[in-house]
Amino acid sequence: MDKFKELTTFVDVASRGSFSSTARSEGVTPAMVGRRIDQLEERLGVKLFKRSTRKVTLTPEGTAFLDDCQRILNELRAAEEQLTVGTKGATGRLIVTAPTAFGRRHIAPHLPAFIAENPDLTVTLHLSERLVDLKNERVDLAIRIADLKSVDLHAAKLARNHRLVCGAPSYIKRAGKPKALEDLTRHNCLVTSTEDGLSDHWNFAEKGKPVSVKVGGNLHCNDGEVLTRWALAGHGLAWRSAWEVSEEIKKGRLVSVLDEYSSPGNNIYAVYAERRFLPAKVRLFIDFLKRTFGDPPYWE
Repeated sequence: MDKFKELTTFVDVASRGSFSSTARSEGVTPAMVGRRIDQLEERLGVKLFKRSTRKVTLTPEGTAFLDDCQRILNELRAAEEQLTVGTKGATGRLIVTAPTAFGRRHIAPHLPAFIAENPDLTVTLHLSERLVDLKNERVDLAIRIADLKSVDLHAAKLARNHRLVCGAPSYIKRAGKPKALEDLTRHNCLVTSTEDGLSDHWNFAEKGKPVSVKVGGNLHCNDGEVLTRWALAGHGLAWRSAWEVSEEIKKGRLVSVLDEYSSPGNNIYAVYAERRFLPAKVRLFIDFLKRTFGDPPYWE
C-alpha cells in the first residue's frame, strides 16, 4: 500500500468523518478505504479512529497525527506549486477573509480582474470583523488592518494607511474649521464605541512626536461606516482611515482638517499561517493586491 495514499485517505476520512463519503469522492468502495486505514494503523501500531455504525471519530493519537499529516501534505502541495506556477499557473480554491468595510471597497471589486489573470482559480471571500484562527480554520489568507505583533503568523504589507479628521462642508461652515489639535475639544466628534468603552482618544503627530487628544461628542457607534455616514450628514467630525473617506473628500462631500498633524495608522497586511512554502495561489494574490493598490495606494 502506497504510504502517501494512506496519508491522504486518513486526512480525508478525518475531515469528512465517514469512510463512505471518502470512498464516494475517490470512486472506490468503503471497504477499500477501510483497508487503507487498517494498514496505516497496523504500520503505526496505534488506533487512529474510533469507529461506530454511525460515524468515525479521531482518537487522541489520531488528532495529533492529523496535525502533522496536514502540515506535510500542505507543504508538499506548496512545493509543487512553487515549481509549476511559472508554466501552468495556480489552481484550486483560494479562501480569503477581510474586514467587512475594507473588503467591500477594496477587495471585492478587484477579484474579477484577479480571476481573469488566474482562470483556474476559484476565490471565496468572507467578510467579517471576526479574527479568524488561520492555523485551525480553512482560510488561506486574512486581510488585516492592524499593528501586527504576532510571532505566530507571517504577514506581507500591502499598503500604508493613515487616519485623518474630516467633516461635511455644512458642519465646517456651522461649527468652524479646527486649526489646532486643542480645537477638537470644542467640536462634536463622532466616536467609535467598543466592548471596552469609547475610543475617544485620537492620535496625531506634532513636530514628530505622538500626541493623543481626548475628544467628545453626542454620537457613538461601533461601525465605522455609520460614523462616516454621520459625518457626511453634517453631524460632526470623524477620525477615519484614508481608504474609507478619500473618495468622499475628492468629491467634496467631506473636508479633511488638521492634515499637518496626521500620523500613520495601522497598515494593511496580508496575513497567513506560518509555512515553509507559501502556496502559489496565496503568493499570486498578494502580488496582485500590492500591484493593484500601488504605492502610494490609489485611494490616497
